[in-house]
Amino acid sequence: MLNIDQLAAFVSVIDLGSFTAAADKVGLTQPAVSLQVKLLEQRLGVRLIERVGRRAQPSPAGADLLVHARRILEDCAAATDSMTPYREGSVGRVRIGSGGTASIHLLPRAIAAAKKQMPGLEITVRIGNTDEVLRDLEANALDLAVVTLPASGRSLEIEPFYEDELLAVAPKGSEMPEGGPDADFLKDKVLMLYEGGNTRTVTDGWFAKAGVRIQPTMEFGSVEAIKELVAAGLGWSLLPALALKQDRAGFLTTSPVRPRLARQLGIVLRRDKHLTKGLREVIKCLREFGEPPRASFQR
Repeated sequence: MLNIDQLAAFVSVIDLGSFTAAADKVGLTQPAVSLQVKLLEQRLGVRLIERVGRRAQPSPAGADLLVHARRILEDCAAATDSMTPYREGSVGRVRIGSGGTASIHLLPRAIAAAKKQMPGLEITVRIGNTDEVLRDLEANALDLAVVTLPASGRSLEIEPFYEDELLAVAPKGSEMPEGGPDADFLKDKVLMLYEGGNTRTVTDGWFAKAGVRIQPTMEFGSVEAIKELVAAGLGWSLLPALALKQDRAGFLTTSPVRPRLARQLGIVLRRDKHLTKGLREVIKCLREFGEPPRASFQR
């Protein structure tokens, strides 16, 4: 492998015509520059510099090497320059994993706010269930996860940041009990519920506390699909308020339930994750849409 410092010393000697001048340019002693060139010649097994009078000039082999050496040094300088924005924190990349509802109704606002502060920040979002997202996070294939809690993992650090109430959802014009429906009221409805995940676990737990066992008529892996089916008059559901903010005056009737039902969203990171400026900015913007954080990633 060629040594960059040796190539730089060689080019400086040729450009300036002497070892002494090259030493002054790079801030080394003349013997140190001579050693760099000697080591390069030994590495390549050829003589690179010849003296013509008092001036150092490239040998035939040195002339050929000079073309490549200049290109290598230029590429190295360009590579160094390309790191400047990252060093200054003006660009970067953040890979986020999230569930469908948060990725549609929460992340876009946080991403827009982060991009406003850091226009050069690249943000990608991968959608999956909580287990999939956390698995990718632990494998360092993601930088940050926004998932429905609970979440666990030895290497993970979890910060609850957004409480999302679950509401009863019915076709437009449906009558809701005063104060909101309870589990006994809903058990007799045609129910379409989210299939699997922590959101469903929270929902099932709410019915179980009331001593009600339910068997939904239909189950779906998409909150958006359930909304469309409810709007079409095919049944009732319990859905996150986050996904209903734009529908309350539209084709749905919504109401809080009794007792109140909510799920908690959390920001999840690897404990050893380096918090770049971009990652800090995304976390800050997420917190601004949620509750005051109970804990902060301050590493």
